Amino acid sequence: MRLEWNFLAALSVCLITASGAFAQAGMTTQQSAQQRALQGQATQQGAQQRQATAPGAAAVQGLMLGAQPGATGTARAGTETEAEAGAGITLPLGEAMRPAGLPMAVFGAALFTGTATSTSDVPNPNYILAIGDRLNVRVWGAVEAEVSGIVDPEGNFFLPNIGPVRVAGTRAGDLQSTIENELRRTYTQQVQVYAVLVSAQRIGVFVTGFVRMPGRFSGSAADSVLEFLVRAGGVDPTRGSYRDITVMRGNRNVATVDLYRFLIDGRLPTLRMQDGDTVLVGRQRALVGATGAVRNNFLFEVPGRVMSGRELTEYSRPLPAATNAVIQGSRDGRPFSRYVSLNDFQRVTLTDQDTVTFITDSPAQTIRVTVEGSRIGPSVLVADREATLCQALDYIAVDPTLADTSSVFLLRTSVANQQRRALNEAADRLERQLFTAISQTQGVAAIRNTEAQLVSTYLQRARTATPDGRVVVMDSQGRCGALRLEEGDVIVIPERSNTVFVSGEVGAPRSIIWQPNLRAEDYIAQAGGFSERGSASNLLIRRPSGERVVDTRAALRPGDEIIALPRLDPRYLQLGMDLTQIVFQTALAARAFQ
Repeated sequence: MRLEWNFLAALSVCLITASGAFAQAGMTTQQSAQQRALQGQATQQGAQQRQATAPGAAAVQGLMLGAQPGATGTARAGTETEAEAGAGITLPLGEAMRPAGLPMAVFGAALFTGTATSTSDVPNPNYILAIGDRLNVRVWGAVEAEVSGIVDPEGNFFLPNIGPVRVAGTRAGDLQSTIENELRRTYTQQVQVYAVLVSAQRIGVFVTGFVRMPGRFSGSAADSVLEFLVRAGGVDPTRGSYRDITVMRGNRNVATVDLYRFLIDGRLPTLRMQDGDTVLVGRQRALVGATGAVRNNFLFEVPGRVMSGRELTEYSRPLPAATNAVIQGSRDGRPFSRYVSLNDFQRVTLTDQDTVTFITDSPAQTIRVTVEGSRIGPSVLVADREATLCQALDYIAVDPTLADTSSVFLLRTSVANQQRRALNEAADRLERQLFTAISQTQGVAAIRNTEAQLVSTYLQRARTATPDGRVVVMDSQGRCGALRLEEGDVIVIPERSNTVFVSGEVGAPRSIIWQPNLRAEDYIAQAGGFSERGSASNLLIRRPSGERVVDTRAALRPGDEIIALPRLDPRYLQLGMDLTQIVFQTALAARAFQ
């Protein structure tokens, strides 16, 4: 048990110290502060020189937070940060889970993904009667009769005692009134008529070319070209054309169908299919793909040999966020690539197998920052991308009696990622040291093996911890640092506290009312004194802002936490120092204050 405790205590001290190193990176050393001051002076001098050499340049306006009416935003590009990154792809709101990569589906292929429907024997009311259609007419009243037959080759339907009635070319919905008008000429009173189209003429149509299942398919004369294509399995998306479909009757072409007009505008040629017609699907033409920030992520068939950028824009419908286009393809057998703005893309000529990726390549002019803790105003602020923390704090309303404004801290995602990466690297190094250490005897080897297993188990648990990315932004005088805000930052304003919390290696961890004349030793005494592993030389003070203070002579403030760290076994002191040095150096390299 004592062996396990020594290892756990060593690792606990290392991790607490490491987390403090990250929070205070760039704030605790005078040399770093002086270096930042020199960098700030150099940057300011460079900006003045650029302004002097650029007459007429727009003046830089300040913060958008709480800006006065009529104020303008920043007129210059500004500097790039990790949070702003580079070009990105914005997906449509309704398709956020779209797979990344090149488009795979040809525009129009979805028309033929379902199964073919059976032919209906009852056409719609807009169907135009033709030769061979079967009708049923029933007359009752002064005269009773029922006739069922087909429209003859002359386009007439014969009624007893009436004679032939012209019905070809009549809408199915108007058949009742047409027959009734003819009967009224002979029978003027007490005659009722019921006329209905029983079935349309059955025809056979050949569907061939680049379709999935070419052949002869039966149907109704009321069926459209699209329905016969569906029965043939649809256009072959890898070889067939959606824009070159011909209807042949005998030895002549009677219609040409472009399915894009149907998909986009809902238009199909007005054509009545006849028995023996042939639907011929031509070979696929050139294809151009569109992907990225577009609503229609498809491969589009080019009507001719080339397609203009304007045509592809109309088909793909880029999102408002799209600013640029990346064109990739081949010219003369060699790879071809171009990067153009969306305006210049309209005049670009695209050829077969080109792929265009629409991207957003413009830095956001504003950032969104969340405010948590003791506040009065809104919890979300939208600021100019050059805004600093101090400027943002001027626009956050708080109750001075409740908010601890001198302990404000920042939660930043990029810092949390750095913390996780550095802790994992330090844990990996510690494991390598333990498992590769050389033992002089078998007894020492057994002890080392046990120690290594204990540490490995503890490190696995430590890796599951989630760093919060806390950044200390207030100095010892309660003044905020000149830290530029990033997208997604969280500003936390702690509430005032009148207690000091004592934890760690003490008899009874507790919160104790703060008194200005008490020292750290006094609070430790009120918490039951040190445990057997505690020591007055191993105290750490943690401020509400996240700042760590190792000087126990420092004045305690309301809200502080006193942590009594465990006393380390000398055998593991060097190991703990190595781990702390690794994490601290990594923290300095990724400090928040550049």
